[in-house]
Amino acid sequence: MMSADNSTGPIHIVLTFDDNFWAPAFAVMRSACLSTKRRTDLRFHLCVDGISAEHKADLDVITTEFGATLIYYDLTESADFQRICGTLRRSRRFPAISYARMVVDKILPPDVERVIYLDCDTFVLQPIERLYNQDMKGMPIAGVADPFAMHIMMGRDMRSKKGIFDPADPYFNSGVLLIDIAGFKAADIPARLEELRAQDILKRLYFDQDILNLIFRHRWTALNWRFNTIDPWRAQQAMGPYIVHYTGDQRPWHLVSLAPYHHMYRHTMTNELFYRFMRARWKRYWLKKLNRLIGRK
Repeated sequence: MMSADNSTGPIHIVLTFDDNFWAPAFAVMRSACLSTKRRTDLRFHLCVDGISAEHKADLDVITTEFGATLIYYDLTESADFQRICGTLRRSRRFPAISYARMVVDKILPPDVERVIYLDCDTFVLQPIERLYNQDMKGMPIAGVADPFAMHIMMGRDMRSKKGIFDPADPYFNSGVLLIDIAGFKAADIPARLEELRAQDILKRLYFDQDILNLIFRHRWTALNWRFNTIDPWRAQQAMGPYIVHYTGDQRPWHLVSLAPYHHMYRHTMTNELFYRFMRARWKRYWLKKLNRLIGRK
């Protein structure tokens, strides 16, 4: 059991991303560092899918600036990741790397007993140890109830997921998670995935979030909504969220943004990375347009 914010020792945090999202990953880590005085205790475990030397150098600034530790895991070389997650459904918004959180028990070193998972579209506003030290009440996973649970788990037509989810069941958002590694490993996610595939259920699920909610149904601890405040309105901002989670159309890394805390976010990312990231996104967008145009000819 953990609860006190004045505990000592390493704070393990996992991020998963590819080379298209290096700057938001930097912003997440830097926001966590700026929000705590325990900066040298932070251990960022970065599960990456192909990242350039230039972008890795950008990320390594976290160590030189704050003394936090960065540990890289190249998932292109992980047999467990390829075997377990390589065949799962994906999309432009949810690439294969988004499933990496489901294999943290196989990727992280054996001395890691507890870890925070953060999506790279989150922004930390309060000391991250408040989350790390939460009492998980013996459960393998802890998260925040998703305010859009009904829409996500039941889909556009509730009949499409009939027999999979009960709309009365609690359902967590997988963008911010506190994970007990031993309990997570005991759930045997690879075996459960094979069961879901054999039952023809897997293809009907909403990516990793549905999968995790199904596997850990009734076996997760609910956290205060402040630990994962999704696209907060002004009233929620006034109540002091601990971690903001950007899931809508308004993203703080857009050149023109109405996202909450977008000014603070830009300064946290730094203007240099913000504009480099913006140019990289534009270049990627127009190259796709050009390739489609050429392909039609």
